[in-house]
Amino acid sequence: MFGLASTMKRPTLRLLLLALCGLLLSGQAAAADLTVSAAASLTNAFRELAPLFEAKYPGHKVQLNFGSSGALMQQIVKGAPVDVFASADQESMDQAQAQGAIEAGRRRDFVSNKLVVIVPADSAHAPQALADLAQPAYERIAIGLTDSVPVGRYTKAVLEKAGLWAAIEPKTIGTQNVRQALDYVARGEVDAGFVYSTDAALMPGKVEVAKRVSTDKPILYPIAPVKGSPNAAPAGQFVDFVFSPEAQAVLAKYGFGPPDAP
Repeated sequence: MFGLASTMKRPTLRLLLLALCGLLLSGQAAAADLTVSAAASLTNAFRELAPLFEAKYPGHKVQLNFGSSGALMQQIVKGAPVDVFASADQESMDQAQAQGAIEAGRRRDFVSNKLVVIVPADSAHAPQALADLAQPAYERIAIGLTDSVPVGRYTKAVLEKAGLWAAIEPKTIGTQNVRQALDYVARGEVDAGFVYSTDAALMPGKVEVAKRVSTDKPILYPIAPVKGSPNAAPAGQFVDFVFSPEAQAVLAKYGFGPPDAP
């Protein structure tokens, strides 16, 4: 009887060991290296958010990839291994959604921003109106590339509406992202530039906000998990995390407004 009982216990023991291994493996699978592609203007804020997310979800590691929203969108639709996309404009996210690259049902606007004209801090000229930029004093004006950089698209739309694009376009120095425009102005390599207010605030003493610019549409930043991500659960957690009071406080610290700001 003892031998029979011992024989019967062995399969049970094996099953228990297999179940334990399964639990351990599933725990390992839950940990993820999460790749978040985000607009360049989010660089400082997201670099602070990443370790806060990792502390809240131990085991997850966040890899951040920054650039112009249009370039990031192109990378994603071409199959780059990205889990979350945070764009500085609706158009880039719309294109990603139209090509089935994001989880449309999880797409949400999470912050807002403002467009400003900046000049070098030691500049002798500061435009009081957009029309001033057409004057000879402003020979070089930095704006994002209008086909891929959201701040460039916002700028072109504003200047076209004001009837100034034809006069100012020949003076423009196209930049790969908004931070490059900021750097050009800070180094005095251009006479003025269009950036977001959050970027201008990063270089006090080097750039000066000359004018705040009204846009027809509010500048809203959408975020969404990338469709087909192997890390779907943590990607969703990151998207939810940026709406938490903790994350919104960090974003506000860097000058971003709430998505419902006027």
